[in-house]
Amino acid sequence: MPFLSSKEGEDNTLPRNISLSFLFIDFLLIVGVLFQKFDTTNSSLQLIERLTWLPSIGLEWSLGIDGLSAPLVALSGLITFLSAAASWKIKKKSNLYFALLLIQASAQALVFLSQDFLLFFLAWELELVPVYLLIAIWGGKKKLYAATKFILYTALASLLILISGLALALSGDTFTLNLTEITNKQVKGSLALLSYLGFLIGFGVKLPIFPLHTWLPDAHGEANAPVSMLLAGILLKMGGYALLRFNVQILPEVHLQLAPALIILGIINIIYGALNAFAQDNVKRRIACSSVSHMGFVLLGIGAVDALGISGAMLQMISHGLIAAAMFFVTGSFYERTNTLSIPNMGGLAKVLPITFAFFLASSLASLALPGMSGFISEITVFLGITSQEGFSSLFRSITILIAAIGLVLTPIYLLSMCRRVFFGPRIPALATVKEMNGRELTIGFSLLLPTLVIGFWPKIAINLYESSTNALSQQLTLAKLIGLISNISQFNL
Repeated sequence: MPFLSSKEGEDNTLPRNISLSFLFIDFLLIVGVLFQKFDTTNSSLQLIERLTWLPSIGLEWSLGIDGLSAPLVALSGLITFLSAAASWKIKKKSNLYFALLLIQASAQALVFLSQDFLLFFLAWELELVPVYLLIAIWGGKKKLYAATKFILYTALASLLILISGLALALSGDTFTLNLTEITNKQVKGSLALLSYLGFLIGFGVKLPIFPLHTWLPDAHGEANAPVSMLLAGILLKMGGYALLRFNVQILPEVHLQLAPALIILGIINIIYGALNAFAQDNVKRRIACSSVSHMGFVLLGIGAVDALGISGAMLQMISHGLIAAAMFFVTGSFYERTNTLSIPNMGGLAKVLPITFAFFLASSLASLALPGMSGFISEITVFLGITSQEGFSSLFRSITILIAAIGLVLTPIYLLSMCRRVFFGPRIPALATVKEMNGRELTIGFSLLLPTLVIGFWPKIAINLYESSTNALSQQLTLAKLIGLISNISQFNL
């Protein structure tokens, strides 16, 4: 196809401008629909679109949006557009590159909007292909290894997702792929437990949950900065969203039983990711390990099984998406100037790149949960969700808060030490004449950091989008808990 056959070094103006135009219009439409059509006080599905697609297998083109998906669709639109803008200098196979970005944008939006399991699964699988190619073609020296590892992990995980979803669809008297109808089946027993575990492992690879995370540092280490923005800003959030949509919403009774296990996994993520970050001498790999740590707070919030904890998990996904994308973008900016990501090979950059240093420091402060930035609000909300959950013993809550707090202490150490080594210390003579960020890069940086400040000072602007849905989800868990208690009492009386 001529559109996909550009040669390295050819002018990328046309494909770049086409993708930027479509992605910018897409983002404006998303924002417009959310402000004009989306009712934040309504917890049920809105803007529903249902068309029969393949009736022989029950597949429908079924889309809808609620508080769980609305903020993530907006986040996806923003970061994908900024990722395309950050790809300004891509020359190698630029037609294919920007076409893959557009396919990726469609697939990830479809994941958040799908209300038919098979449609969700097809979108989940479609999203893997562009990411694999973006790493394998435009990555670093070990790009094929990183891309292959990514596709093997995620493809095997997808098999568990498919089996678990079809098992729920086939359960009961009727076969249905509609997620609302599957939820109404109220599947219980061993089938519910096995499906929950299948979803947990399948979605846990994407989150990622320890020990299913090892593809992430390799993928980030080899991917270019715009692709890393997509990986950290959106793909990881797909795992958290799917856990809420499937594990919590469809299988609430099993989730109540396994919630402490999720909290333990979250603590392991937080501590292991932070400790592993210390061992990394590559800037992007250190940030990738930081992402593993920060996504542990999402698991903590989901495991808290109350409205405050789930709200914190949602806010952490939004916050981390913005902050991680900002960090990878700034990292890519100074990589273009220094041609190295090795921390020992950098130093003294603050004098020649003061604006770049300011952006990197600001994103690092946001990542370490500085008060006044979104990271602080999201993580403190998760902590409050854990402490307010009376279903856990006071000892369990205290130990959870204590160990998770250790992760909060470790985060500024590994992030600020990286800032010190990269931007201060002995000055590298070869890096003495590098150029500062240009206007386009400054605009991208501001577009990512400004929302973290706005959410930090005015968190309601994000919370309002999902609060009704997280409250409804919490009420669903409370109802499942009451039903379980009544069932246990009835069995005891008998």
